[in-house]
Amino acid sequence: MENQSAKPKKTILNYGVILGVVSVVMGVIAYVLNMHLEPHWGFMVVGILIFAGFLIYGIKNFKNENGGFLSIGEALKVGLGIALIAALIGAAWTFALTTIIEPDYMEQMAEVQRDQMLENFPDMTDEQMDNAMEMNAKFTSPWITMAFGIVGNLFIGFMIALSAGAVRKQRSPYEV
Repeated sequence: MENQSAKPKKTILNYGVILGVVSVVMGVIAYVLNMHLEPHWGFMVVGILIFAGFLIYGIKNFKNENGGFLSIGEALKVGLGIALIAALIGAAWTFALTTIIEPDYMEQMAEVQRDQMLENFPDMTDEQMDNAMEMNAKFTSPWITMAFGIVGNLFIGFMIALSAGAVRKQRSPYEV
């Protein structure tokens, strides 16, 4: 009997694109409900659960296509691939939102952050507030926001894929 080896590309593309589209739909829902600047914590928890579910189910699907065998490396490859595809689609949504749909998004976000700082640190001087807002502005361009989103997706994807791979690993008897 020969080694049955599935290619992860199909699983990565399928689950990554679907997860990316679901992420965009969630982003559109947040925008329509005017929660895009200050999302409710429950909305973020649902997003993380959906993200984890797609990664875990994608890894499970790959294992089934691979004759029931899965290494941690394969789980990482599939999980990170799905996370990357979804992150790139999400980054496209972020770019569209912050430059086309809502061109003053970054200014709105800065105002929300300023209000939160005033609420959390009422004794902050105007000079301290200006310094904090100046530092904040350096990290809130659409490109930086997209980069942090991609890196964040990959980090969370790595953790989920590593955990799922450790739980679901099944060594092939044909491996040396």
